[in-house]
Amino acid sequence: MAKNAQKRKAKNPKMPASICWFEVPADDLGRAKKFYGSLFGWKFAKLPAAVQNYWHIDTGGEDASPDGGVFPRMHPKQTITVYVSVPSVDKAMVKVKKLGGTVCAGRTAVPGMGYFAICADQEENVFALWEPNERAK
Repeated sequence: MAKNAQKRKAKNPKMPASICWFEVPADDLGRAKKFYGSLFGWKFAKLPAAVQNYWHIDTGGEDASPDGGVFPRMHPKQTITVYVSVPSVDKAMVKVKKLGGTVCAGRTAVPGMGYFAICADQEENVFALWEPNERAK
């Protein structure tokens, strides 16, 4: 049976659903950058983004370790969001709904990088789906 399972795995390679990015909303960007920089040694660089005042977080890990972003909090209950890589944001959104979750913000392009969607599980935990795609517009 293990041999058959191995065959099935080899025939159907999938992108691992790994955490690939995170975002930290902050009421005071300077305070948040100082806190995380002092605590973890993270470095920050301003990024041109759709969100004004968006800062890239360099966690300093190997290439496979996720970096993130810090930006002004958009609403009082906004918490840290993790991004999980998926082969298709569209297909993953369908699955989220089928499993009883909610799509809070549909597929959105990050030009030249990929697509994301913001979702929530049945426990009201918010997370994001990320589909890398250099052709995203």
